[in-house]
Amino acid sequence: MKVSDLTKIIRPAQWLKNLMLFFPPFLGGYLFDPELLLRGVAPFVAFCLAASSAYVLNDLCDRENDSHHPKKKLRPIASGRVPVVVAAVLCLSLLVPALWIAFGISARFAVLLVAYLAISGLYSLKLKDIPVVDLFCISSGFLLRLQAGGEVFGVVISDWLFLSVFLLSLFLSTGKRLGESSSLGSMAGSHRRSLKLYPAGFLDGILVLSGAAVLVTYTMYVITRHALVYTVILCCFGLLRFIFRVKSGMGGDPTESLLKDRQLLAVSVAWALMVSWIVYR
Repeated sequence: MKVSDLTKIIRPAQWLKNLMLFFPPFLGGYLFDPELLLRGVAPFVAFCLAASSAYVLNDLCDRENDSHHPKKKLRPIASGRVPVVVAAVLCLSLLVPALWIAFGISARFAVLLVAYLAISGLYSLKLKDIPVVDLFCISSGFLLRLQAGGEVFGVVISDWLFLSVFLLSLFLSTGKRLGESSSLGSMAGSHRRSLKLYPAGFLDGILVLSGAAVLVTYTMYVITRHALVYTVILCCFGLLRFIFRVKSGMGGDPTESLLKDRQLLAVSVAWALMVSWIVYR
């Protein structure tokens, strides 16, 4: 067993999702206050540890199904390179400090983190096999991160931002399912049961519907911020580019798409820079 195998199990690349904690102060114009920024370090670490423990649990529960996947069968647990006992110990060693840090921050933050862990655990054990419910479970993770960020930084989450994040996470999780279905073909059902239960064209409809709804809710969020309206153009391009990737069979994993697709990465950086210039100038 190699250290690199343990690193793969905890999926550090997925920690990018935890940057959602910083969205409330970033959009509110408070992020670059040094004292406020330092306040976010412990919550970010707590969610990274919690997320990694959830990924380890998911790999443990999925080890048999992953053996039917052309890529996931090479994962450390599915391939047998990391024993089940070692993975279980790793899961607990990540979970305990995550909870310890969370309860040291605030009771509400701890409740949000526990809710994230509970939903992630139920998802790994059963809910991932239930159509539509699996998509909402993934979306809830982003919403809980957003609410946790509001709690840590003392920022009230607007209704339109809440809806935008929910619909965007639904859009991305649907794209991930479509990407899996496209890459696995007839073997999709043996890897993930819910893929076999979705009617033909159902996920395509959700992808388009949620993408359009994101555009509407995000526009309503920025329309009162004047110059931020121009970022809607970048948002629209990013949504269409992701749909293009999914429908072209290039993969639908959000993190992988962001890191490997130059156009998505460029438009994401451009969005962050434009928002920074408008909000902090």
